Amino acid sequence: MTIAAPLSAARPRLGAWAGFGALIAAAGLPIYIHAPKFYVDAYGVSLASLGAVLFALRLIDVVQDPLLGWLAERARAWRGATVAGAAAVMAGAMVALFAVPPPVAPLLWFALCLAALFSAFSFLTIAFYAEGVAKAGTLGPGGHVRLAGWREAGALLGISAAAVAPVAFAGLSDRPFAAFALAFAVLALVAVAAMRGEWRGGGTGGPGLRALLRPVLGDRIARRLLVLALVNAAPVAVTSTLFLFFVESRLAAPGMEGPLLLLFFLAAAASAPGWSRAAACCGAKRALMAGMGLAIASFSFAATLGAGDVAAFAVICAASGAALGADMTLLPAIFARRMAGVAPDAGGAFGLWSFVSKFTLAFAAVTLLPLLQAAGFVPGADSPAAALAMLSVLYALVPCALKVAAIALLAATPIEEDRP
Repeated sequence: MTIAAPLSAARPRLGAWAGFGALIAAAGLPIYIHAPKFYVDAYGVSLASLGAVLFALRLIDVVQDPLLGWLAERARAWRGATVAGAAAVMAGAMVALFAVPPPVAPLLWFALCLAALFSAFSFLTIAFYAEGVAKAGTLGPGGHVRLAGWREAGALLGISAAAVAPVAFAGLSDRPFAAFALAFAVLALVAVAAMRGEWRGGGTGGPGLRALLRPVLGDRIARRLLVLALVNAAPVAVTSTLFLFFVESRLAAPGMEGPLLLLFFLAAAASAPGWSRAAACCGAKRALMAGMGLAIASFSFAATLGAGDVAAFAVICAASGAALGADMTLLPAIFARRMAGVAPDAGGAFGLWSFVSKFTLAFAAVTLLPLLQAAGFVPGADSPAAALAMLSVLYALVPCALKVAAIALLAATPIEEDRP
């Protein structure tokens, strides 16, 4: 009885957490899906150049993300205001990226807009997930998995909407990406307003950067979880970078990118509550390993697909999307549960988490896109058979190998369960 009342009282407010998760997620993975292809198609920028810019931006994050974690803790008393400011920067950068014709060289404009967008994205991610450590503590036993279920389900819905928005707007506007950017700005306004009152104040100053990071880097399990996050995010980074090219060129199904992306991310969102229940019943570690196994089973078949195999790929999208739901729901909850014990001032911890999660996307871009270009792959045109074979190997088999490594790391990592 002592737990039921707080849980019931907290339920309505968890919707705001889902909405804010949707906002942040809409500015993350979908940008890696849309922005490179948009700048290739609209401005003729080369794949290799775009990959190099994305990788350079992630090198900046090596220094920036831990500093942003420190800033999030130093400015905790004004977190609501700093979050609102960062959301405004992120929305403005999104509009500039997709709705404003480049006033300078397109590649430079791409770099400047993404630098602003990703910096704001990093700060919001760090502040949001750090705040979640405190919020979960008010929800009783199992609070971290419970909050993660709401937060990551919202994030997955945000990704789903952002992934297909340009396709959906194509029938309503002659500039669908500009319409998407403006819709994102409206979402930012709504999400920030909904989270008013959820940011805890109190405290000024805070520990220095070294003191903030020491509990995280000094904890063996936390270090393993950060490495696991890096390796486990790599398969999604690979498939996200190559998805549009795979559907258009390998499946020879231009125009099906939007429906297939929607299926993938909706399957992930629909699976999130089930993974939360599985974690409560069987433990987060066992549930996460099951999700990783599902990812390997589904993507191993993608390497066999060719032109016209859209229906088979739709099944793979649904299964691999469900596997992504496990990754996004359970792994952040496991890390947050560990941080609640070793680093209650979690801004620095999630600064590191933000970096390792994003680094894989940039590393995938800087390695895969030049490899495809060197193999003779030409987006939107006929490519040699060797280039298409390379696309299949990179899209399907490389993620499977990376998932096997992630399973081995998870198996060797002791996990403290957080069950209701």
